[in-house]
Amino acid sequence: MIRLNVSLITEDEDKRKKAIEKATELVAFSLRDKGCISYDLYGSLTNDDRLMIVETWESREDLKAHSESEHFKRLVPELESLANMTMEEFEF
Repeated sequence: MIRLNVSLITEDEDKRKKAIEKATELVAFSLRDKGCISYDLYGSLTNDDRLMIVETWESREDLKAHSESEHFKRLVPELESLANMTMEEFEF
C-alpha cells in the first residue's frame, strides 16, 4: 500500500477557503477511484494556514491511474495556485 501526506499552506483566509472547497471536491471524486482505501482532508488546530490531504492506495498502478484522472488533472493545478503544496510518500 502507498500513503501520501500532501501538505497545503495558504497565504490568507480567502485562499484557505477556496483550497478547502477544491480539496473537498477532490476527496469526493477520489474516494470513487479504483484502489482508493482512504482519502481525506484535515485542518490544523494550531495554524490556520495549514491543511493536509492524507490518502492511501492499494497499489502504485491505482495511484498512477488516479493521477491521470480528469478530476486530478483539473483540481490539483487549482490547489497549487491557492497553496504551497509538498508531499511525503510512504510504502507499507
